[in-house]
Amino acid sequence: MFVDTILQTKGVVVHTLPERDTLADAVAMLNSHNIGAVVVTDAAGAITGIVSERDIVRRLGKDAAATLALRIGDCMTRGVVTCTRETTIADVMERMTRHRIRHMPVTEGGALIGIVSIGDVVKHKIEEAEHEAEVLREYIAS
Repeated sequence: MFVDTILQTKGVVVHTLPERDTLADAVAMLNSHNIGAVVVTDAAGAITGIVSERDIVRRLGKDAAATLALRIGDCMTRGVVTCTRETTIADVMERMTRHRIRHMPVTEGGALIGIVSIGDVVKHKIEEAEHEAEVLREYIAS
């Protein structure tokens, strides 16, 4: 199975912010959309980073009073690990594990076209296992 399978189910909406916005803006977006990460883009829409709940919590631990006023560009993770629609779900799982990440933007021709989370991947794997079990039950019953 491929990432495209997940995108067909969950959709391709990706919430983004520019580097110049503050962590307070990122927190507001995370809360309003009930998401765990925001992709950071430049004016042309290219990915420059990602800021996650984990990034924000780590900054809060260093200096809680000043954290929300910081620019996203000063706190985000750069060198974002991405995938494409054609990336296998097994490869996404391996990359997420190796890089210790929970969100992976999906790109096509360099453009941001979606995002998958570890929750999306796990949900898909569970559905796949349930489907296999049902097929086996039907086979045994016939």
